[in-house]
Amino acid sequence: MRSKLQQLGLIFTGMCAGVLISLNFPANADKAALAPLPMQELRALADVFNAIKQGYVEPVEDDKLIRGMIDGMLASLDPHSGYLDGSDLQRLETMIDGNYSGLGLSVVGEDGAVKVISPFRGSPADKVGIKSGDFITHLDGRLIVGQTLDESVAQMRGRSGTSIQLTIFRPGRDEPFDINVTRGLIELEPVTWELQDGNIGHIMINEFSRDVGSDVFAAWEALQGEATGRLNGLVLDLRSNPGGSLDEAVALSDLFLTEGRIVSQRGRARGENIAYDAETVFRGDIAAGLPIVVLIDAGSASASEIVAGALQDHRRAVVMGEQSFGKGSVQSLLPLGREAALKLTTARYYTPAGNSVQEGGIKPDIRVPQLSDPDLAKRARFQMRESDLRGHLINELGIEDKEVEKDTRDDPRFQQTAEELKEKGIEDFQLHYALETLRRTSPKSIAARVK
Repeated sequence: MRSKLQQLGLIFTGMCAGVLISLNFPANADKAALAPLPMQELRALADVFNAIKQGYVEPVEDDKLIRGMIDGMLASLDPHSGYLDGSDLQRLETMIDGNYSGLGLSVVGEDGAVKVISPFRGSPADKVGIKSGDFITHLDGRLIVGQTLDESVAQMRGRSGTSIQLTIFRPGRDEPFDINVTRGLIELEPVTWELQDGNIGHIMINEFSRDVGSDVFAAWEALQGEATGRLNGLVLDLRSNPGGSLDEAVALSDLFLTEGRIVSQRGRARGENIAYDAETVFRGDIAAGLPIVVLIDAGSASASEIVAGALQDHRRAVVMGEQSFGKGSVQSLLPLGREAALKLTTARYYTPAGNSVQEGGIKPDIRVPQLSDPDLAKRARFQMRESDLRGHLINELGIEDKEVEKDTRDDPRFQQTAEELKEKGIEDFQLHYALETLRRTSPKSIAARVK
């Protein structure tokens, strides 16, 4: 188990939104910070344990009570800390391997229901139109509200080619509705790319798994080879990317920066205070100052926010789209023997300007709503971010989550409806707006748009 996790390098993107995990082990802990065990409180815990064993209406197994104690302790901390064993740990290994049979969803439990953070781009769930913020209430007609997230996820998994019916409650709609999804082999391509009209490159980063930095560099070289002449701009698309490897987020940012801080993390233990800087000895800025737009939305979390924040703070790119998820914490994976591990929040991370994205997220320089989404207006009020998760870590800097400046509200292109855009052949308004901006704007004037 430990060797497989170490092979990953750093971070795992799991069933929680944008989980950022570094493989730290107990030796990294600051032993001076350890306090004596609170014996009086532990005796109270033992008294409750014995009272349940002796007086509960039905016999209760010891392991059930012990697991309940562990889960209760971790639930009192934040939504990203947890105890992993059995099927939870197997699911972690499966996600690290990068392929499994299922629907391709990033989900979280909320009040006994399953809430969608985002579908993975190109997955079966994405293709049938499941959206961020949807609640899944039934599977094949059976109510799943009230059961554990692990139980629900296990039922959604299955052999590739088999179908399952999901009952969806979508905030903004009056009635739930059913969607049939055919399970598929989820082998996400971390990086995809295409050359757009006007010699504009479009690189989509779907997750931050191993080698993403190298994959983006390869995509850049491929775009240069396909372009007729010099590339005129680049769109880095981080929408609906729930996170992944911190190392790969740093490697990707480093491709477009010549110097300076990329990200830093700070925790209570001395070993958690780490800074990551651009490595100018290798490539410098591979795009040599070419205009870059970074696209983000509410599904962009964790490692995605590190990249967006680094390029934004260094004024290397214009960030467009919607405010990101706001996942600004790091989880360390602490093995507990061979069959279990503790996923514990141990640090916060900060952008080069010293800003924490915890709760507030990355605010775009140019706010661009996804007007091609017909449910946009109704769903906007119910969009979920880190600050909506129960027990979320508070932004210790006290930064207010102010409304993003709507500096695009007078743009006539923002007055179009989803139906009008569809008639014009525009299926993705955010991407369309980013491409049009790069086509119509000179490098100097687009740089001036950066706050």
